[in-house]
Amino acid sequence: MLPIKSLVVLFAVGTFACDDCYGPRNDAAHVRHVRRAQPGAQEATVAPRAPLEWGQLNFLHTTDTHGWLEGSATLVHLPLEMLKSSSFATEQNYGADWGDYVSFTRDMKHKAGNLGVDLLLIDTGDLHDGNGLSDASTPNGAISNLIFENVDYDLLSIGNHELYVSEITYETFNQFSKVYGDRYVTSNVQIINPATGQFEYIGSKYRYFTTVHGLRIMAFGVLYDFTGNSNVSKVIKTRDLVKQSWFLEAVKYPQPIDLFLVIGHNPIRPSVSSSTFGTLYNTIRGLRPNIPIQTFGGHTHIRDFVVYDTISTGLESGRYCETLGWASMSGINSSTFRGNQKPRGVPNPSQKAIKVSNTTSAGATQNSTSGPSSLVYSRRYLDWNRLTFSYHAVGSQDYTFDYHSGQRVTNDITQARKQLNLTALYGCAPETYCQSCKPFLADGNIFSLVQTALAATVVNESRADIPRLIIVNTGHIRFDLVKGPFTFDDSFIVSPFDDAFEFIPNVPYNIASQVLGILNAGAFQKRSVDTEIRDLDTRDFNFNTPLIPIDACTAPDDQTKKASGPTLHRPTDDLTRNPLHHRAPALNPGYVTTDDFGTNGDDTPHSAIPFYAQPNDLQANASFPASGLPETVDLVFLDFIGANYVIPALAKAGGNYTQQDISYYVDKEFTTNSYLPAYAKKYWQANVPSCPVGQGVGYDN
Repeated sequence: MLPIKSLVVLFAVGTFACDDCYGPRNDAAHVRHVRRAQPGAQEATVAPRAPLEWGQLNFLHTTDTHGWLEGSATLVHLPLEMLKSSSFATEQNYGADWGDYVSFTRDMKHKAGNLGVDLLLIDTGDLHDGNGLSDASTPNGAISNLIFENVDYDLLSIGNHELYVSEITYETFNQFSKVYGDRYVTSNVQIINPATGQFEYIGSKYRYFTTVHGLRIMAFGVLYDFTGNSNVSKVIKTRDLVKQSWFLEAVKYPQPIDLFLVIGHNPIRPSVSSSTFGTLYNTIRGLRPNIPIQTFGGHTHIRDFVVYDTISTGLESGRYCETLGWASMSGINSSTFRGNQKPRGVPNPSQKAIKVSNTTSAGATQNSTSGPSSLVYSRRYLDWNRLTFSYHAVGSQDYTFDYHSGQRVTNDITQARKQLNLTALYGCAPETYCQSCKPFLADGNIFSLVQTALAATVVNESRADIPRLIIVNTGHIRFDLVKGPFTFDDSFIVSPFDDAFEFIPNVPYNIASQVLGILNAGAFQKRSVDTEIRDLDTRDFNFNTPLIPIDACTAPDDQTKKASGPTLHRPTDDLTRNPLHHRAPALNPGYVTTDDFGTNGDDTPHSAIPFYAQPNDLQANASFPASGLPETVDLVFLDFIGANYVIPALAKAGGNYTQQDISYYVDKEFTTNSYLPAYAKKYWQANVPSCPVGQGVGYDN
């Protein structure tokens, strides 16, 4: 296994910020071309709209990184002739890598020190599943976690993706949690310690600490009520957690508390069905009515900001190293605070915790607080690119932006990608295919490609001439596929799961043909922990379609928008954007967010990407007769839906089948992670290795 932290790497000699230096540097506000981090990573062309508002207490928040520590560097280490073949506009909004973030966090910590304010770094989990850098290693995350650990977080919490597989959970317990010590807070997640055979907390139950400038904080880290964990771990339901004596004693802690900081892999908007923040808020507020509560969440992969009451708000910061969340607040009453409430020379937060937009209520019981609040807030969603980072960093000049530590991490990522062979080229995708920016099965919708690829590659050679229906759930697709090189890394990004193909032979067509409609009319199919297949679908997040991944325009569909709160403007909606104070290049497609504070949260303005709902399942037909319909078909489906979903659907259609009728259609090692590479190797060989590259989702092909 690659010992990332001990890699001997070479990097070009340049001018970097010293890791130990400290001192004031001047901010600037103009567009510049910045040096690329990973080879082939795209330069952003639109700068942030304004400097950040710095308050008494400030936060940088990451969540749901899922191994995307390389950023959206889709062209990394391709042959030189390929790198010269196009304009490389894909994913330019998110081209920074984890090394750039390491440098940025050091810059921002220095800036906070110069301003006399506190800055806390927070992460709310899900480090695995979704990118080759994490998924191509054994165990999953063995390399990416070591890279992740180069950021000196103040608080972290665990995600559900750390709990599906026992090996990963024990790695989190034995290695990752030890790196961060009491800063890794897992208030409701325990693991069986092999040495004792007893359950114990993976991290700390809570953390009471004092910031650099004297704020006294009580922190909890609470995972939503997840049930798909392996049997070596235990997730305590939040309604039980808030009754436990240790939790109540921590809330009523005898030492002074200036702020409750509640983080977790947990939707911040309590009206989302999987969120448990409402229970936490109500319990804390009921016992401590006058102490501010600040929450940071995750899991739904969206940008959102929620107002709970006049002294309580919450932030959620997207996914996949596309978004870096920023929050700041001033007005915290503390007898021990020794910093600045209103730091000079920078904008300060000015917005009261009052909901201003027509989003769904936070959903928590509004307990009263005594008297008017002096607290003011700001929030911002930063695009994950070097232009954003250099704009907001201390000094804001590219030559002072990089630290040696950040550059070392960048080079470690490059070396890790080489070792994992992530740039191995399968073929050239001829166009861009998106999850939700086009109607289902329309040209450019990824499920039209899925339908074609399944029919071409999921073939039992001994039954190849027998007509077959192949049914898969749309949730196995996790990201868009952009025109250009389709690599080993992309196979994890687009379809990371290892769902095998099973079948029932010789099913009457008039029965088999009803199954798709029955499945789509029912609940979305969830994976059982007994199958040892990870349950990773956006339906668990209370969304009815895969979230828009490109440039992360993520939104609930019309059926569930009322429950989730944050909305996105579609092209027909009205949107008033704040004017830029510097020259403004044409807007790129991307996030356009509305939350409880309104529509000015996106740090970089974008044009909106259309959103279309997608069904639960899709079907591919293969080997059908040239005319007419077959009498019987092989009914092929994913292994985790057979017994619990397909068999009941067949019964509803008039069939009489049991689990004993199910067997593998092809080798079980050929999975949903296999069929797109197989298709690309056979049908996408034109222009290899010099693949023409498209602009990305939101642009015309």
